[in-house]
Parts: sequence; C-alpha cells; structure tokens
Amino acid sequence: MDEACRQLGVRAQTVYAYVSRGKLEVTPDPADTRRSLYRAEHVAALAKRKQAGRKHETLAANTLFGAEPSVPTALTAFFKGRPHYRGRDAVELAGSATLEEAAQWMWEAEQPVDFTSVGAAAPGAAPAAPPGRAAAFTALAALAACGHSTRGRRTRVLHQESQGLVGVVADAFGAKPGAGPLHQRLARGWKQPAAVAELLRMAMVLLLDHELTSSAFAARIAASNAASLPACLLAGLSTLSGPLHGDASGRVRALFSEVERLGEEQVLAHYLSTGQPFAGFGHFLYPDGDPRAAALLARFEAPPVIARFIERVTTLTGLQPNVDVALAALVAHHGLPPDAAFGIMATARSVGLLAHSLEQLGVTQVIRPRGRYVGPVPAGG
Repeated sequence: MDEACRQLGVRAQTVYAYVSRGKLEVTPDPADTRRSLYRAEHVAALAKRKQAGRKHETLAANTLFGAEPSVPTALTAFFKGRPHYRGRDAVELAGSATLEEAAQWMWEAEQPVDFTSVGAAAPGAAPAAPPGRAAAFTALAALAACGHSTRGRRTRVLHQESQGLVGVVADAFGAKPGAGPLHQRLARGWKQPAAVAELLRMAMVLLLDHELTSSAFAARIAASNAASLPACLLAGLSTLSGPLHGDASGRVRALFSEVERLGEEQVLAHYLSTGQPFAGFGHFLYPDGDPRAAALLARFEAPPVIARFIERVTTLTGLQPNVDVALAALVAHHGLPPDAAFGIMATARSVGLLAHSLEQLGVTQVIRPRGRYVGPVPAGG
C-alpha cells in the first residue's frame, strides 16, 4: 500500500477508490492476509495517466469528462468484475431479493419498503394515459413543481416519500394498482404470468444502481442544492432517458428489428464491413462480460433469431452482450409494451437515484463545477 501511495501521490483512501472502480487489481498478501498487494503494471500505468493531468485546467476538465470524477459513496462499487450494493454482490442479491428488499438495504431504511403505499407522493401524482415515459415524467414534474425541500426533514420521512415516488414511476409505466411486490404488479399490468414477474424482479434488482453514473451525478447535484426529492429524481431520470445511458436498450431494440427484418447474416455483414459498433455489446467496466446480462439471459430463452445473432456477434467481435441486450431480449421474447425496457430501467434505477440523493444530503457543500472559458475575449478585456 505504501509503495502504491508513493508512486501515485495519493492517500490510501484514493487507492481504495481506484480498486473499487477496477483501475487497480488487488490480491491478498500470502505472507500476511491483513495486507494487500497491487499489480505493479497497473500502478505504473495509472501514475503515467495522472502525470498527463497535473495542470489545474487539465485536471479540472479530466475530473468532469474523464474517467475519474470522485464523489465519496458507500452505495455501489465493483469488485472482481462484479457490482456490489453496500458490499453485497448485486447478482447474488438479484437471485432472490425483491426490489423492495433491495431498496431497504440501499436506503438503510429501518422499516420494510412498500411501493404500493404512495404516502406523501400521492397529491397530484396520478399518471396520464397512456402508460409510458410521458406519464412518468408528467407525474414527477407535477410533484417537483410543488415539492418540499429536503432540508430539515427526518430521514424516516424522506424514506416514506421515496417509496411513494418509486410507486408513482411504476404506476406511470403500467403497474397494476393493489397489494403485492412491484414486480408482480408490473406483470399484472402488462398481463404477464408469474414466470415473467420473476424475471422482472431479477432485472430490476440488477439494474437498481451502477455507481456514479451521469444520472446519479445529476440527482446528486439537485440534492446538494436541497431540492425536493421529486426534483432530484426527475433530474436523474431525465439524464437516464438518453440513448447513451438508460435508454440504450432502445438502440438494441432497433438493432434486433433489423435482424428480424433482414436476417442476422445480412445485418452482421453490413455492420462489420462498415465498422459500425453493435449496440449493447461490450462494457468498459466488464471486459470479461457483464455479469448482470449473463445472469438474466440464463433465465430465459431469447427468440431464436436474436439468440443466434447474439452468439454470432460475440464470436466475430469477442464482445459479450451487456445488460441492455438482455433487457431488450426479455422484452422481445415476452412481447412486453414498447416502452417496457425503459420502464423497467427507470423504475429500478429510481431506487438508486433516490439512494444517491439521500446520501448526498449528508454532504454540506453544493456541487458547483467551474467553467473554463474558451470563447472570444471582449474588446478592451
């Protein structure tokens, strides 16, 4: 540890952060299990990259747009190529936990979480028809317009409001009103059997959070300004809705439509000959494959043409399908509503975005980056 800190010019806490982000590989010291060993080549490569960003302006730009924005968090980290929620393996947790149980763990709530009880989020939250993202964003916008600041409110009260907000999002995407876990209510609303409800349960726990994503950062910015919880969630979900983030499964769905229309060989030939990337394959955090996708795809049979296409892309490119492929395949196989993939993602990630918002409330500073002006200088300036 001391040598790694010396080469990198950082404290031990920063080295731990590098490990959690997968930037440094760590193994126990066989001579002393209380100590850890770090791969020398990883330390050297990271030190070299850090040297390139020593200037203040370069460091500021790299902190925002590079790979290392630093926000202390106890929510999600990556260990040995797998996401962990507060130290628990997310894939293992998804094997049996409901979204309600995972939310209680992530929020550190004292009472069981119940998304059927909307509580303080109920006024003005009735979703517009038809179900989908328009209804979800409309309902949240109405709540954000009249929401109360988080400042000076007890954590227990904020937990109650948070579970209501997740319920609002789920209802807007078509969850059936009534009692029962959220995955069952979504399955009933989409007229699906219990087997599909179980897949929805697993998918939502897998998608609950993914560390400091751009949507989590957006929610944290709102929370750092003491905005209301619906405003924080709306900020996060608005960012999540982009096709390069939470709506990436929409790009995969478009790719699958091409395959179903033209056949896998024609689509493969076109993409490979033009150098176009295959949406949903590969993930920079999971060079050996996305364990969330593997866990979900193992639970159902994708449509034959899509299954063949996934296998062929993996063979020809060496890239494994990520969770966006698994989500799009799930929706295609069971004929879920057109916006169901984003609905599953948005409902699940609402739990994580609210967890980030609640955690940020414990930090007194407002998140306020500085601009680096590159425009014309005024005359006489």
